[in-house]
Amino acid sequence: MSTLPKIGVVGTGRMGANIAQRLHDVGYPIVALYDVNGESAAAAAAQTGGEAVTSLARVAQLSDVVLTVVTDDAAMYRIFATSGDSLLADARSKFFVNCATLSPKAHVEVERLVEERGGNALEACMASSIAQARAGTLYLMVGGRREVFERLKPMLEKMSASLKYIGPAGKAAQVKALVNMVMNINTAGLAEGLGLGDALGLDLDMLREVFSQTGANSRVLETDGADMQNREHDVYFSAAHAAKDSGIALALADESELDLPLARATFEQYEKMKALGLGELDKSGVSELTFKSRHGLAAAAARR
Repeated sequence: MSTLPKIGVVGTGRMGANIAQRLHDVGYPIVALYDVNGESAAAAAAQTGGEAVTSLARVAQLSDVVLTVVTDDAAMYRIFATSGDSLLADARSKFFVNCATLSPKAHVEVERLVEERGGNALEACMASSIAQARAGTLYLMVGGRREVFERLKPMLEKMSASLKYIGPAGKAAQVKALVNMVMNINTAGLAEGLGLGDALGLDLDMLREVFSQTGANSRVLETDGADMQNREHDVYFSAAHAAKDSGIALALADESELDLPLARATFEQYEKMKALGLGELDKSGVSELTFKSRHGLAAAAARR
């Protein structure tokens, strides 16, 4: 019998399923998997030996630790609802590790709701993608009570290559919002640079190489540059998620009475992609808005 805690996962999409597979591979018993898409939960269950459950209460009942990877604040409040089917139904003495990128206030509120019912909550914000989730090499920024972090640290270390405790609930979410805000600005800026280079008739292989050796270099040049050039927008981090995360950062800026014009312009680009039906392209798909040779948005939509 394993002495490791029994794990439940809520949200078995690209990230959640791969985290479940990683923890299964290193010996953690995966006992429950839940998703609004039942086929997704069933597929993850087949890979990990867990039970594909149809209620949130069942996840909490079976698990010692519940990992949640949901889309946004609204989804988070639904799974931690104060009535009806909810993870709170059996929260006492359980641990909830919330990995989604949400507003800081959502993490603070979930911690309050869980603790009122005798449980423990932690935010473990991820700054990595699918391959890192599967390999256990995520960069994790953690917020919540320090003693809860220390209790769960062995499991979190199996999920990550780098693990950073930030502070109380909400603080890791603030840092994650800033990480994604800057990443999104860099991505949109790179798309504009390559789009203008294309319009000028420059060789884009040459241009990307020059960028890499100069002040135009960035992490997104490495991850997204070739995809922008080749119009390969398989989803690792969707434009819709980019819009959501830039929106979280802008809300924090508004609360701080700061004007962030670059963040706002980037948010508007990703919102434009959503409005044109391109929100489920990878964030690299913002280049479809900037390359004149692609004849604008109609061509991009047609390719889908």
